[in-house]
Amino acid sequence: MAAEQREYKIISADGHTIEPPHMWERYLPKKFHAQMPRLVKDPDGGDAWEVVPGQPVMPIGLVTNRGEWGMRYEDNSWFGTTYESMRQGAFDGKARLDEQEIDGVDAEVLYPSQRTMAAFMAQPDSAYHLAGVDAYNQWMWEEFSAADRTRLLGLYQMPAVDMESTLARVEEASKLGARGVIISALPSGNAELTTDEDPFWAACEAAGLPIHIHVGLKHAGMTHQTSTRAERAGDHEVVFGVPNLQMMGGAVAEFSGMFAKMIYSGMFDRFPGLQMVMAECGAGWVPHCVEHMDDHWWRNRVWSESMIQRLPSEYFYRNWKACFIREPFAVQNREWFGIDNLMWANDYPHHRHDWPYSRRVIAESTAGVDPGDRYKMVCGNAKALYKL
Repeated sequence: MAAEQREYKIISADGHTIEPPHMWERYLPKKFHAQMPRLVKDPDGGDAWEVVPGQPVMPIGLVTNRGEWGMRYEDNSWFGTTYESMRQGAFDGKARLDEQEIDGVDAEVLYPSQRTMAAFMAQPDSAYHLAGVDAYNQWMWEEFSAADRTRLLGLYQMPAVDMESTLARVEEASKLGARGVIISALPSGNAELTTDEDPFWAACEAAGLPIHIHVGLKHAGMTHQTSTRAERAGDHEVVFGVPNLQMMGGAVAEFSGMFAKMIYSGMFDRFPGLQMVMAECGAGWVPHCVEHMDDHWWRNRVWSESMIQRLPSEYFYRNWKACFIREPFAVQNREWFGIDNLMWANDYPHHRHDWPYSRRVIAESTAGVDPGDRYKMVCGNAKALYKL
């Protein structure tokens, strides 16, 4: 169906992919093949990615869908999933369209594996860092989203080496017609937010590319902090370090610190047309956060010589979208957000998804909500932001 003829009813603002087994060999330059990620077996016979030799590998059970019709929570496990046993839509665009149809979802905004991107972000070898990011972007554009770019909205991953490299990839994303970009670290490669990032904000504003942040910017400055990655040489021990519930956290407001810094920095006065999306950062905390920020600004604006031109909360309403998965509190308190600032997501195929029952979850989460408000949250806001 042509884009102009498609009727969108449900759009997930946060979906995911996992790299297919052939990805790195096909898309990384040959000079990096000695150190490229490789598949190994987990203790239960499942597949896992060893991205850095000698470092804990990445099992794939909780970031894929192994169930024929979804999975019970009790069956969730990091181990035991293989590329053959998982549903193929995690890495195959045509299969993903079939899985969307089953779930009643018309389109998804697709984020890369942030575990994998983090591994490349941590490389002092800038060429390898850039090659990993470029390999993902090429695969997403040439293979996965090519199945239907009106339904598979792949975000363009930004590197974090230096501003020149980042701006080159903003230009690539714009020329290709990408719907948005994602940053996993500050695009200058720095550890702290400064005006060094301004060329990036300016380029995205000019190109009309929304900037996406998934969970947070935990990898800021990593390229300057780690030792050189060794090439894979001979046999070495495969190490498994699966995070437990405590390590995985569960916090829903980790991003609030950087969110506040961005607003207080004045970047949204310098770039008023910038559109930002926070995904899997939680949403229910935002009204309290911006309420606190307003009070904090009123009390401290003089001695701190704050130069921002609006109340901090106004920048959220104008410049930000917040994604929510299962957050009845956020939905029922939507007026504190501004109804135009919320976008539903299903996180598919990560373990927080409710495939193939997204429609039921939406109905339960939005019970009693005005149909116009419901439409905006589950479709309309995303449709407008991504110009569908």
